[in-house]
Amino acid sequence: MAFPTETVYGLGADARSPEAVARVFALKGRPSNNPLIVHVADEAMARSLAGAWPSEAQRLAQAFWPGPLTIVVPRAEGETQIPDIVTAGGASVALRCPDHPIALGLLRAFGGPLVGPSANRSGCISPTLAEHVRREFPGDEPLILDGGPCRRGIESTVVRVPIDRASRVEQGVTILRPGVVTQRDLERVLGLPVETAATLARADAGALPSPGMLERHYAPRSAAFCFAGTQWPDVLDALLDLDAPAALLVHERRSVPHPHRRFAMPADAAAYASALYRTLREADESAPTSIFIERPGDDARAWPGDPDAWAGVHDRLRRATEPFGSS
Repeated sequence: MAFPTETVYGLGADARSPEAVARVFALKGRPSNNPLIVHVADEAMARSLAGAWPSEAQRLAQAFWPGPLTIVVPRAEGETQIPDIVTAGGASVALRCPDHPIALGLLRAFGGPLVGPSANRSGCISPTLAEHVRREFPGDEPLILDGGPCRRGIESTVVRVPIDRASRVEQGVTILRPGVVTQRDLERVLGLPVETAATLARADAGALPSPGMLERHYAPRSAAFCFAGTQWPDVLDALLDLDAPAALLVHERRSVPHPHRRFAMPADAAAYASALYRTLREADESAPTSIFIERPGDDARAWPGDPDAWAGVHDRLRRATEPFGSS
């Protein structure tokens, strides 16, 4: 079953059933070393699945739940333990309370936790409309709860919290995957520095510490390249060498030469994130020779606002594209 959240549509299954979760992995073609986020109805349900619930987890949950923040904590042992298939055999579990009435209603009616990875083939563009889910699984379509467009548009921020004071000194609260909730948002609530996972090993072998950390992810079928605004003259030269039209996701004030197709992107970070996957799917479905995406947020005059707000978008573009001019 596919259900909407405020971020993307997810494939739901009983998080306590290895058989149900295995069907989700099979439908997506998802690597077994890529753990799943467990969706919960409230903080009480999250606590029941956690082996420890540090004060940082409590403060973050109270500030951002329901909402686009996933909190990674030690998983509980015994009867409430989430099975290994969900955590990729790791000792931690990723927990989130979604901010969508259908998702919350489903969780409360079910009375237990649900996994909810994006309702698409592994590595492909995440769905933000019910129609995206239908197109993703032709002939194998799951039951879909249509909740309209997902307003946030990219996946949740994922953070790992320390188990005790000693581990805080060693690693602190760490962002494993950036998203709508920013580093500055987290630091404002916690009153302490928050690290990023830039130094974590990003190898695709072995259990990953968080969903969304595969090097190739969120990607269109067409070859896609991300370019800086300063590279625009070089992009124009590259377009001259193409035999057929390309698709370009560019700043809303930038024009594109005929016959190439222009997809105007908002200058606001939240609006850009909300539109990104939907627009990228539309561009990909236009059968372009290539997709060129202008990296947003680099020039404060063109892309105003807090630079930290672009971290989630930059992460998705880095994994979905190749740098323009790198070959």
